[in-house]
Amino acid sequence: MQLSVKHLLGIRDLTRQDIQIILDTATQFKEVLQRPVKKVPSLRDVTIVNLFFENSTRTRISFELAEKRLSADSINFTASASSVSKGETLLDTVNNILSMKVDMVVMRHSASGAPHFLAKHIPAAIVNAGDGINEHPTQGLLDAFSMREKLGRLEGLKVAIIGDIMHSRVAMSNIYLLKKMGAEVTVAGPPTLIPKYIQEAFDIRVEYNLKKALQWCDVANVLRIQLERQNQVLFSSLREYSLAYGINKQLLDSLDKKIVIMHPGPINRGVELDSDAADSNQSIILQQVENGVAVRMAVLYLLSGGRELS
Repeated sequence: MQLSVKHLLGIRDLTRQDIQIILDTATQFKEVLQRPVKKVPSLRDVTIVNLFFENSTRTRISFELAEKRLSADSINFTASASSVSKGETLLDTVNNILSMKVDMVVMRHSASGAPHFLAKHIPAAIVNAGDGINEHPTQGLLDAFSMREKLGRLEGLKVAIIGDIMHSRVAMSNIYLLKKMGAEVTVAGPPTLIPKYIQEAFDIRVEYNLKKALQWCDVANVLRIQLERQNQVLFSSLREYSLAYGINKQLLDSLDKKIVIMHPGPINRGVELDSDAADSNQSIILQQVENGVAVRMAVLYLLSGGRELS
């Protein structure tokens, strides 16, 4: 099984078949993770650098664990503890790392397009772990994997993406992927947090009424309010947002069907999601975290390009 791409820069670059291959490979790796010995020698002698210019907990740990499970050699790099803080350019940083014979780079950066820039200038395979407000492809893949695992399909599934669509790279990756795999998508939230162009550009529904969106969908993927990326006031207060768009168990129980609740994390409990909803039996949030390791193992394994492994 071979991907049509050398890098994972975004879901928009993947074909439907690429997505299918990644999800099917992740299924095999999830079986590996259930064994007493959770390690395989698939990437022995492959060196991967985790290049994080933005804070991250779940994504960074998930990639590190995936690399260890594949027997890769991994190097962890954080910008605050490096020469970047002394003014070194991105390209110089990476070239210095590559001179140490690195095969793959997992990169998170606050600038949209940073991984694409690197992919044009260096020979190593690049995995985008989130770039600005552009994409977060492995999160989109693990969300899709979790939906397919829970509901048995993506084709024809009704998925509502709720919250701060404007600033969410997770939303973009989810929209690209779900549309390619034949799902129906609605975005819901305050008008100030939904880009005006999105309905026409992506051929998706826009809903400003939370209950209507929840009543329509099979899956609600709830996004964090990203205050750190908002350079102006886009709603009156977190309390007002919670009253209009926060999801709690009472609201879920008022629907005439059971829907699946997802969240890419970290959760602002009491804002977009109350604890009684986040921790309910309708939530698959912890399964998403678990599935993230298997999906990232699949991505790293497939992007190793059939390299000869000793």
